[in-house]
Amino acid sequence: MALKTPNTHRAEGIFQRSIPEIENSDLFRLSPFKVLTPEQAIAVEDIVEGMLEDLETGLSSSSVIEGQPGTGKTIVAIFLMKLLADIRDYDDADEIEPDSMFAEFFVPENRALLQDLRIGFVVPQQSLRESIKRVFKKTPKISPDQILSPFDVGVADRRWDVLIVDETHRLNQRANQSSGVNNKRFITINERLFGADDLIKTQLDWIRAQSSHQVYLLDAEQTVRPADLPSETICELVDEARGAHRQYPLATQMRVRAGADYVEFVRALLRGESPDKRRLDLGEYDLRFFRSLADMRNAILDRNAEYGLARLVADYAWDWRSSRDQSAFDMELDGVQLRWNSQAKDWINSPGSIHEVGSIHTVQGYDLNYAGVIIGNDLRYDPIARRLFIDRDSYRDSKGKENNKQRGIVYSDEDLLRFIRNIYGVLLTRGIRGTYVYVCDPPLRAHLERLMGAELS
Repeated sequence: MALKTPNTHRAEGIFQRSIPEIENSDLFRLSPFKVLTPEQAIAVEDIVEGMLEDLETGLSSSSVIEGQPGTGKTIVAIFLMKLLADIRDYDDADEIEPDSMFAEFFVPENRALLQDLRIGFVVPQQSLRESIKRVFKKTPKISPDQILSPFDVGVADRRWDVLIVDETHRLNQRANQSSGVNNKRFITINERLFGADDLIKTQLDWIRAQSSHQVYLLDAEQTVRPADLPSETICELVDEARGAHRQYPLATQMRVRAGADYVEFVRALLRGESPDKRRLDLGEYDLRFFRSLADMRNAILDRNAEYGLARLVADYAWDWRSSRDQSAFDMELDGVQLRWNSQAKDWINSPGSIHEVGSIHTVQGYDLNYAGVIIGNDLRYDPIARRLFIDRDSYRDSKGKENNKQRGIVYSDEDLLRFIRNIYGVLLTRGIRGTYVYVCDPPLRAHLERLMGAELS
């Protein structure tokens, strides 16, 4: 008998999608049924064990899971939510795998503790929220209604027992919001929760006020706007968790096939250091620099046809003309005309995304097979002083560089350099199989090509 391939099954209607399509889906990438790495499993086990003890004694708690891009923080959060739901809903007749490290949690006492527990999953980014909702719709025992924005938490009349917060570094402090409505909502929530519009209060304070137990997932080097939580607040949160022995670092790289060394290498470059390329083993990872944006775009189109999920991404270094005039182009480089992402929600999976350029706000938290990163003139290099610097005029994100009038904070060029550096750190670590790079500033291009020693195209 001839062996039937997945494509044969697809033709017969047994599978409706090909294996690559399944692997590229949010349901596959964010599935709570994935096998955890040892460090992820230990974090989940310790958090659940501590939470059950705290529920029994009535104590409140906070845990922090830290990890660089690609270490699976969101997967841990979703797995944790599903595990708590499974413990709550299991039946005595259910078969529990005895060799599972979580088997000991499936006892009547824990089931009773979790029976009426109210659990929410806070996701600050709108785009990522929509993607996770789709996963929750198809996952038994967890509901899309559990996925919340920080504002949902702030206005709620009922407290949560547990709030799990993804991308905690993207929670906002008191600053000018994206709309006048949200500015008013921020004031109203502060007044309702704290009795006055205390300018020091952040969305992190809302979460603490509205829940008894919190699990924070974060990476301090992924703050990308002045309105994000201040670095000192994030440090205090981590220190508090460390002092309570509830800080869990994740180091195993699950996204970038070049490994954790590549992620740290990129971050060191963006910090203005000169890391030793000889210590970086890329393996089969496809890292290339392009002198022509047209060539890079064609390469991304080819990789998308081959693997799917290949996209062009960039920092906000060009005006968004197409938001007002859909026939206008936002970028014109090397004879190539491109537009920014035409939608904010789940842009990566939208039909037209392969022909557009995704901004940081549409790709943070997502995986790509290939990322074609356009480094604009907002980030430059001074070969005489041997340092990175920013071109404030070329950085077009008004929310990304505006001062905090409410709190009287003025952001210097050095402050903006940190945000822009973090943005490119996120963009350059999206690609699972490879990263392609086009740099607008000639001195920066030469500097990065020399240090990264990547293939030139």
